[in-house]
Amino acid sequence: MFILSGGIFLLSLMAAVYFDEYYLLLIPFAGLFMYAGWQQVNAVFFLLLITLPFSAEWQVAPSLGTDFPDEPLMLFTAGLFFCYWLYSPKILPAVALRHPLILLLLITLIWASVAALFSTHSFISLKFLLAKSWYIGAFILAPLIVFREKKNSITAILLLALSMLAVTIITMVRHYQYAFSFAGINDALQPFFRNHVNYSAMLVCMIPVFFAWYKLSKSKTNRYLLLTGMIVLLVALFFSYARGAWLALITGTLAYWLIRKKWMISAYITAIVIGIASLFWIRSNDRYLQYAHDYRSTVFHENFREHLRATYEFKDVSTAERFYRWIAGVRMIKDDPLTGFGPATFYTNYKPYTVPAFKTWVSNNPEHSTVHNYFLLITIEQGIPGLLFFLLLTTVMFGYAQQLYHRVNDPFYKMTAITSGVVLTMILTVNFLSDLIETDKIGSIFFLCLSLLVISDINTRKLSSDPSPDIQRIP
Repeated sequence: MFILSGGIFLLSLMAAVYFDEYYLLLIPFAGLFMYAGWQQVNAVFFLLLITLPFSAEWQVAPSLGTDFPDEPLMLFTAGLFFCYWLYSPKILPAVALRHPLILLLLITLIWASVAALFSTHSFISLKFLLAKSWYIGAFILAPLIVFREKKNSITAILLLALSMLAVTIITMVRHYQYAFSFAGINDALQPFFRNHVNYSAMLVCMIPVFFAWYKLSKSKTNRYLLLTGMIVLLVALFFSYARGAWLALITGTLAYWLIRKKWMISAYITAIVIGIASLFWIRSNDRYLQYAHDYRSTVFHENFREHLRATYEFKDVSTAERFYRWIAGVRMIKDDPLTGFGPATFYTNYKPYTVPAFKTWVSNNPEHSTVHNYFLLITIEQGIPGLLFFLLLTTVMFGYAQQLYHRVNDPFYKMTAITSGVVLTMILTVNFLSDLIETDKIGSIFFLCLSLLVISDINTRKLSSDPSPDIQRIP
């Protein structure tokens, strides 16, 4: 092994010098990492979770960007676990692959592939599908293997939560230098998050996790530390100045109550119906034109109190710009309601559908951001069937969260179920005003919730057939 490793290193060194491409020196270290990962596959997955909050956007080339180091680690983790599964197929139980949530996820991926075949920009849609594949590999395939043992689930969730807490503390210290001002929050959280919306979305999803650990822990010291961590996250959430995340905290709290009352499915379906009805109402007779803003009065406020006032007066530029893109998005749907314009193609298609009356001074969109509503984005890019498949998937996820909470006796899996439902509610809430499920920070948590629901269902069914199930509290 030493001779082989040394030989590969020398060959890589000579190739790097000869071709003047020094990234070739990474080859032997990648090989060692692959070898070490094969010996300790769980450690690779844990490392990926730790890096999620710390990762930063990195522009590799003018047309190629990535999130480093988590996105390369996602690709590596997906490939490693796929090879590990091929090498030992029994490592992944067949019951997991036949689980309704996995089958529904597969259907959404198949439809996304169909939409990509009819895409207006095939290459862009193909890149989207490739990225989606390693997200699925890293946060669905890997957890289904790792989470078979309860202790691994505990370790994974704890590492992700503590990693986010560390980033939160760093951000708070930096934000202090800006006197916790609204204008300084985006600078304080660099380079870990693009803006306060992304930061607050991941931050609010960690609060239920700390609450769950607090409820499960029986050690007074641990409960005190967890309560302190929860307070830090709540204070940080307040100073994130993100209205969507604040709303998510409210809806998450409501979801906790609804799941306990067995009303979650009814509430979610009611919310969907109200949302669709509101869309038809404001669209009929061009009623939305009555809410057009004054181009000169929509500005970005550095004072948060003025920012909130501008929001309900419809003079805040971010709110006005959302309406500008939402209207364009709704108008796009009627042109291709079946397969949509293709995954990841909103930016390249939406400009001709915009209504000038809603234009703002940021409508040139230099960041190439999308429609800022994930439900609308899916409908635009994958057609109405794409939206229906996503709504069906999330409805069934809520169904399993509620059913597991009331069915199982093990406190850990019981709390895992309701926490997954609460976090899913928060993710859907922030994605009503954003489109973050395709991002590394929030997309990973969404898929982890799905994986935890699947593995909790499988493991608790095994426990129910065991005359002496392991029902314990977390130390």
